This record gives sequence, C-alpha cells and structure tokens, in this order.
Amino acid sequence: MPRPSHAHPCRGKAMRIVAGTVLAGFAMAAAAQATVDDLASTIAAQDAAVFDAFNRCADPAQLEAHAGHFDPDVEFYHDTGGVTWTRDDMLANTRRFACGNFTRELVPGSLKVHPVQGFGAISQGEHRFCQTASGACEGIAGFTMVWRLRDGEWRVTRVLSYGHRAVAD
Repeated sequence: MPRPSHAHPCRGKAMRIVAGTVLAGFAMAAAAQATVDDLASTIAAQDAAVFDAFNRCADPAQLEAHAGHFDPDVEFYHDTGGVTWTRDDMLANTRRFACGNFTRELVPGSLKVHPVQGFGAISQGEHRFCQTASGACEGIAGFTMVWRLRDGEWRVTRVLSYGHRAVAD
C-alpha cells in the first residue's frame, strides 16, 4: 500500500521508539516501586524482630537478641532521656527502665521506609508504650531509625525517639 504523501518514512519508526521508551520507563518505575516495596517489607520485619525481643527483654536471652539488631556504636537520641552513644549504654537504659516495665507496639499503618542509596534505609513511625502489669497503653511517641545493610545483615545505627506524650488507652 502506498504511503500518503504527507507521511515521512521515519515517522512510524520514531513513534515506535517513543512508545518503546515510554514502556521502558513504566517498566523501570514498576521495578523501582517493587524494590521500595521489598525494602519496606524487609524493614517492617526487622522492626518487628527488634521489638519482639524488646518486649520480652526481662529474659536476658531476649535482651541479647534485641542487642544484636544494633550497631555497637549506635547513637540513641531520646527527647526525655537524653543521648547514649553506644549499644552498651543504650542496653543499660533499656534494662533499667523498660524490661519488665513496659512493651512497645507499632501504631498500625504508621511505618514509613525510605531507601538510603549505598547504605540502607530510614524508617519512621509512631509507637505506643504499654504497661507490662496492666497492659494499658498510656504513652505514644514518634521514632526514626537509620538502618545499615552490611554483609547481608541489617543493623540500626541511629535512633531518634521523640514527642513522648500521654494518651488514653
């Protein structure tokens, strides 16, 4: 079939290239989203593991399991408790103030995860603190954690725990 006189012979090829580029862009965006979704799932599982051990830290083995999620040089910034500069100091505070006294629960839907290129991730969210004896959840706070992926293992390098306030159960 003859081409209409107004069509340029390269026009169809150019349209195929544009369409292919657009489709490749969509595919790359979908792959990037899948990677972000995978990272969010990974960090959510890590968060659950950290605080499962935290919630049972009255058992020395669970406190040790909790410790294993943190870099030895973790910096922990707490708006009412101050700053600790090492895992050992952070754990001393955990042992003294938290273990057997209260548990932490993530506020459903609050966890957000952001990739950090070549390093790991940042997670943010809100958590409630519940009295161990009564189960009453009387406190809430925001948190931000910096996660490093090294040699296939995730470790927390920085923690910010802030905006501590009382709430009704």
